[in-house]
Amino acid sequence: MRVSRDKKARRGKTVTVVTGLPGGPDSLAEVAGTLKRLCGSGGTVSGDTVEIQGDHRDRIAAKLTELGHKVKLAGG
Repeated sequence: MRVSRDKKARRGKTVTVVTGLPGGPDSLAEVAGTLKRLCGSGGTVSGDTVEIQGDHRDRIAAKLTELGHKVKLAGG
């Protein structure tokens, strides 16, 4: 699973993107809700990725590691 930052096609707004999460749409929605509460910001599930508004890479990576996932930080 990868956690990265992205600003493309978002009018300069930074978004933290989590890709490679196992499970179906219900599982992704549950993880997205947990991460949004953790960061105190909005977000969405887009296809097979979770997008959280703002730059929260380190916080999200720590939480996903705590939940038992193997995480790799990507994208400078």
